[in-house]
Amino acid sequence: MNDLLNILSDNNKDIDNQMLMNYLSDKLSKEDKHEFEKMLVDADLESDAVEGLSQFKNKKDPLALAEELNRLLQKQLEKKKQTRQKRKLKEMPWLYFTIAIILIIIVIAFFIIFKFLS
Repeated sequence: MNDLLNILSDNNKDIDNQMLMNYLSDKLSKEDKHEFEKMLVDADLESDAVEGLSQFKNKKDPLALAEELNRLLQKQLEKKKQTRQKRKLKEMPWLYFTIAIILIIIVIAFFIIFKFLS
């Protein structure tokens, strides 16, 4: 829960983390909500964070919000990991053998051509 309350950086002292959680959970009064939104006008990063966090389904429980965020991040990271694994050149001994044979043929051809030209 402490990590959840430290979502915002300490750069903006006007917007505190608890106010952000209360705003997302609709626990602020209309006046406080309006005041909070006025503070967001000048804070681009915080405004983007609030916009992103407000798109989550469960706004009432901050822990569920964090769990959903972690789950989505894990899913995205797993997808990237699988893509990286697919791109990796797998161990193929026949490929290495073929490359070695081609290189040997090229070297032999070079020496044969060089002997005939001299």
